[in-house]
Amino acid sequence: MATRHTIFVSQVVGQPIRDESGDRIATIQDLIVRLGGNGSYPPVTGLVARISRRAFFVPFTQVRSLADSGAELGTYDVNLKPFDRLNGEILLARDVMDKQLVDVDGRRVVRVNDIQLAQAGSTFRVVGVDVSARGILRRLLPRGMVREDGPPELLDWADVEYFASHVPVVQLKVSHSRLAKLHPRDIARLVDQLAYPQGAEILESLDEETAADILEEVAPERQADFIQRMDEERAADILEEMGPDEAADLLADLPEDKAEDILAAMEPEESEDVRELMIYNEDTAGGMMTSEFVTVAADLTVGPTLDVLRAIPDPPEMLYDLYVVDDPERPHLLGTVTLRDLVLAAPDALVGDVMNRDFQFVEPRTSAPEAIQRIAEYNMLALPVLDEERVLLGVVTVDDAIERLLPVSRRERFSRVLS
Repeated sequence: MATRHTIFVSQVVGQPIRDESGDRIATIQDLIVRLGGNGSYPPVTGLVARISRRAFFVPFTQVRSLADSGAELGTYDVNLKPFDRLNGEILLARDVMDKQLVDVDGRRVVRVNDIQLAQAGSTFRVVGVDVSARGILRRLLPRGMVREDGPPELLDWADVEYFASHVPVVQLKVSHSRLAKLHPRDIARLVDQLAYPQGAEILESLDEETAADILEEVAPERQADFIQRMDEERAADILEEMGPDEAADLLADLPEDKAEDILAAMEPEESEDVRELMIYNEDTAGGMMTSEFVTVAADLTVGPTLDVLRAIPDPPEMLYDLYVVDDPERPHLLGTVTLRDLVLAAPDALVGDVMNRDFQFVEPRTSAPEAIQRIAEYNMLALPVLDEERVLLGVVTVDDAIERLLPVSRRERFSRVLS
């Protein structure tokens, strides 16, 4: 975009507005831009002018020039009707300055200290935000005291995400499509840094599967906060995309009536899986286990078993072992078989001949530390959880075990390794 000159909002606000003859008629209180139009750089559509206690609108079509000395109009005809902003409009000084935005390329949350405008034809456009200390000094110190001899830390406006929740009094259409392209863990890290309204806005803009992936990564207390304030239907759709164990842990942190409303809005099968896990204390094997595992019959041969695995529409994310059972409705555990052993076995071999009959397991009331110790001692990737009749209830995976041991500051690094 070809430009003639640039200027910062802090240099313009508070400067005089002069009429066609050069007489001062008002003061610039703010600059108006409209989001959602064509192009990545929104144009300035007008000024908010102030005379004494009256604020009124000056369309930018009446502005002949704009500089750090103020605005000069090309007319004497000014409408003093009180300013009333329209939907889609934001005020740069009021709605953008000092607000949190997301630097998408840098995957970070930034605070806007100043806003850069560039002249393009007969108007000015927002082209960048200053996130440096110089932006603050430019606003606080007397004019001319801040040296502008070096480049400020500017972010291109096209590379940042603004939030409609910064201006709840008007309707704004803000797309977060660029943000949605980031890895869920990167988005979760941003959501954790943002204030609640902006974090909630990101989650509301995403599909249920992506929102679930993000919620699984944010801090537990924030998970509960987001879900608690959501509509029950939306919350239920998101929890259905989460692992049953993750959903159960999250719902356990909600008020009982809210959790029950969400469970009632979930699909019956999904809801039942979560309810079964919620009965266990979080400090037990039952509280750590997931009900996402794959069972097979002992009398099935290896070839068809692999075909069954390939046909599973939504296999468990952590698929380490298969569990050989006698009855899919009431699965008594007969043995386990690793994926490696299954792939290396002859296609016509029976699963029952390949499985390991000497396996470790715990009961659901087993303490979490004891279950974790069992996983460590036997170098296991997943530990079955059986009831007193050896019915398979769930499995405790090694990633959940290690995350339980790690301090919060190191869990993120460990999750990144497993991804």
